[in-house]
Amino acid sequence: MLRATAVLLTKIITGGNAVWVDCPPEADRLRVYFANHGSHLDFATLWASLPSNMRQRTRPVAARDYWGRSALMRGIAVGMFNSLLISRETITRKDNPIEQMAAAMRDGNSLILFPEGTRSLDGVIAAFKPGLYHLAQKVPEAELVPVYLQNLNRILPKGYLLPIPLISTVVFGPPMQLNEGEKKGDFLNRTKMALLNLAPQPEH
Repeated sequence: MLRATAVLLTKIITGGNAVWVDCPPEADRLRVYFANHGSHLDFATLWASLPSNMRQRTRPVAARDYWGRSALMRGIAVGMFNSLLISRETITRKDNPIEQMAAAMRDGNSLILFPEGTRSLDGVIAAFKPGLYHLAQKVPEAELVPVYLQNLNRILPKGYLLPIPLISTVVFGPPMQLNEGEKKGDFLNRTKMALLNLAPQPEH
C-alpha cells in the first residue's frame, strides 16, 4: 500500500512520462539504470515510471547520510521506495557500497544509480564518479541503461520545499555493457556521452 501510494503521488507531482528508445521494458533483465541528478525527486520519478512488474525488483540507491538521518527519512526511502542506503563517506571493507550493490543485484534486483554522486545546481551533467565502473566489473552480466531525466531540476530545484507544476520526461536509452579490457576513464566518458545523447537537442 505504501509503495502504491508513492507511485501515485510521484506521478501526480511530476507526470513522469516514460519514453523507451531501443530499450524494451522487460522485467526479466538485470539492469543498472544510471541517470542525471538534479532533484530529490529523481529516484522516485525514475522508479515510478517503470512498469509495475519491473518496479517490484528495482531498488534506487540512495545516500545513507541524507536518507538515513531520521526515522521519517529512512521510512520514505526504504519503506516507500525500497531504496538501498549506502555510505558516501566512511567506506570500509565491511561497509563497502560496491559490494552492497553487487549483493543486491545477485539477489535479483536491478538498481537505480546517479553516477555524478550529487545533485547538479545548473542542470549540467558533471563527470561520473567511478562507482558505475566498479559495479559493472562486479556484475558484468547486467545491462547498463542510461536514463535522461528532463525538467526535474526545475520541478524541485535544490533548496525548494514545494514542487513547481511542470511535466517531466524519463527517457530510457539503449542498454550497454563494460567492454572487455575497457579502461575506467574511457568507460565513464562513454556512459556519460550515452546519457547526454538522450537530452533534447536545442532548436536552431
